[in-house]
Amino acid sequence: MKIKKLYLALLLSVPAAWAASGDKGKKDEKDELVYKPAAVARDWAYKPVAHVSVPDVKQKDWVRTPIDAFILEKIESYGLKPAPDADRGTFIRRATLDAWGLLPTPEEIEAFEKDRSPNAYEKLVDRLLASPHFGERQARRWLDLARYADSSGFQNDQTRPNNWRYRDYVINAFNTDKPFDRFIQEQIAGDELWPDNQEAKIATGFLAGYPDNANSRDLVQRHYQIATDITDLVGETFLASTIGCARCHNHKVDKITQKEYFELQAYFSNVAFNEKTPIQPGTETEWDLRFAEQQAIYQEATKDIRAAQKAVVDEIRDIGLRYYKERYLTDSREAIFKPEKDWTPLDKWVNHRLKSVVTEGNIASYLADASKKGFPDYSLRYVELKLEYDRLAAELKKYDSLRPTGGSAFYTTAIELGPEPIPIHVRFTGIHERPLEEVQPGLPALWVGDNEPEIIPTATSTGRRSALAKWISSPENPLTARVYVNRVWAQYFSRGIVGTPGDFGRAGDKPTHPELLDYLARTFVENNWSVKQLHREILLSHVYRQSSEERPEVNAIDPDNHLLAVYPRKRLEAEEIRDALLYAAGELNPTVGGPAVFPPLPPNINSLGTDFNGGGLWAVSKNPEDHKRRSIYTFVRRSLPYPFTATFDPADPSAPHHKRDVTTTPLQALTLFNSDLVTAWSQSLAGRVISEAGTNTDAQIAHLYRILFARTPTRTEKAELKNFLKEQEKIIQEKAWTDKFEVAVPVGLKDTRKLDPFKAAAFVDLVHTVANSNDFAYRF
Repeated sequence: MKIKKLYLALLLSVPAAWAASGDKGKKDEKDELVYKPAAVARDWAYKPVAHVSVPDVKQKDWVRTPIDAFILEKIESYGLKPAPDADRGTFIRRATLDAWGLLPTPEEIEAFEKDRSPNAYEKLVDRLLASPHFGERQARRWLDLARYADSSGFQNDQTRPNNWRYRDYVINAFNTDKPFDRFIQEQIAGDELWPDNQEAKIATGFLAGYPDNANSRDLVQRHYQIATDITDLVGETFLASTIGCARCHNHKVDKITQKEYFELQAYFSNVAFNEKTPIQPGTETEWDLRFAEQQAIYQEATKDIRAAQKAVVDEIRDIGLRYYKERYLTDSREAIFKPEKDWTPLDKWVNHRLKSVVTEGNIASYLADASKKGFPDYSLRYVELKLEYDRLAAELKKYDSLRPTGGSAFYTTAIELGPEPIPIHVRFTGIHERPLEEVQPGLPALWVGDNEPEIIPTATSTGRRSALAKWISSPENPLTARVYVNRVWAQYFSRGIVGTPGDFGRAGDKPTHPELLDYLARTFVENNWSVKQLHREILLSHVYRQSSEERPEVNAIDPDNHLLAVYPRKRLEAEEIRDALLYAAGELNPTVGGPAVFPPLPPNINSLGTDFNGGGLWAVSKNPEDHKRRSIYTFVRRSLPYPFTATFDPADPSAPHHKRDVTTTPLQALTLFNSDLVTAWSQSLAGRVISEAGTNTDAQIAHLYRILFARTPTRTEKAELKNFLKEQEKIIQEKAWTDKFEVAVPVGLKDTRKLDPFKAAAFVDLVHTVANSNDFAYRF
């Protein structure tokens, strides 16, 4: 039965499969006209953004926005014409997936197709940009760069209960069209620039997303590693510079020295983080109130047990804490045991870090050794205390069901521990144990020439990050606007104007349309760094409206479609596949924001381990509605990626992820084909189709195609599907049933009394098969 379904899925997928395989056709050997990259200067990205004129073109009536003129000029220079317009169903599916990461509803498709007003496209685009779904979609792209996760990684993979606040900050920033220069400044130095603004301080969660090992025994090395992570993050994300290559030696390609790398790192020398900053009264969200209410219940129920635990720890607190501190390496111990009056700036950082990671459990762990015979401090009293502490811990665990399942009472923010900076040194081959000369904050000459940003310290901060943030977000910076508009362009056209969005250096790709890149960058800044205005212009361009149908004459000249004479097809990203299936099935929970959720895992995955907070690695959310939230709200555990989306090349949260991979593997087909989740969603989608289209088979198939593909089936497709239904129904009827009759039937129907189980099960199989086709997994 499954083989039959697989055959049909492949049959329905043939045209899209050809497109995905890159079958570009062969160029006529006699035809010498082939695409050639634009000629640009070697260090083009560091030149000032040019004032460019919109080019004059022959086919003037095709130009809807200046973007079109830049694209059309190159198309015409090769003797080609742009592609015809995509039909409206294809366009609304394309635009909705790109802007929201979701499918349009049949009602939205019909309304757009019937809207013959001259501003029909404008109304559609404005509706897409006004929806909260726009912020969710754009935030997911930004979180790829921010190496966002809800846990810290390494062997303990500790939960970070505050991180969802940064994720919600990003969603809100895109939904409210926060100017991008302000967006940059808040994420790099919100605590310095707006110390009384809670939102700006939450924004510095961008810096705090580094993978971390709370159990690290070398705190001096942790300072170096964290500063290194942040330096690389800022250089790659905002400036598309592979600056990290210069940490161990001079950059092999770009003119950046190792000394300049550490001069850049000096901007972050004093940054530390406070993960226990209380939420300001009056700013609590509904989730904060819910957390506080449940936390109060838990604390009331466990107050006697926790008080008894504290009494045990208090008895050994001093010796237990000292014993714990002794575990650190030599240079860390020197700072830890030094009198506070003698602390250097680095000593302050080390002791702040120690205070932030040490727990009551760490102190109590002294009893595990002190209760063993042969230990220097062994005593029977420690044996008694160990037994009592273990008993209380077991008793406390009985109340785990009362713990809040998500959220916290705090937020994470960057801080500085004073205006005196921690010295930064060049490191021999990047090794932190081998410092060389001390350096001061500075930027690579390749980036700035002689225009170093001015640093103004405050009473509590070095002011270094503020200076850097202002320089990065300056309208005169040649990189920042170019880098961001290129990322947005890549979202809509599968590839950026610069094909390497994380590398604008000499080793990266050269821009295919350098004048267009500068036009977009300059317009972006002139429009007050409005992200929505940038998206709007691209969405309303004629180049975005083109058909993706294959054109042999274009393939012969431009097989990689650099000219964009054909709209590029693209496979949906991991989150889009899951969210679109949920949305089509009528199951998606549209709630925006809040703590991360835990949908169920496949039964063969062991998630019973504990993180550093004592909770399960994957405690499935109790509320079934949380299982249906958008994928951006699924908990991102570094050591246990959510299996369904992990198959489809999601972002790697260990480092800035600039471009989603698109692989084709058997596991992807098997996941969609055999997943219990997809089967359940297919049952819900089948129920929805029957409820909305009635019992007529032709109407059901047409409605299914409308939901998934925004089009009607061809005659061949309809005939194949109807034939499949008949044969599948017969196969199910002839199956050798045992005493149990179990088939997947549509769910969500109000009246099932007249439902033929054989026909209904066959229809679920048909829905499941159609949802497995390339027509669903791609946007055209």
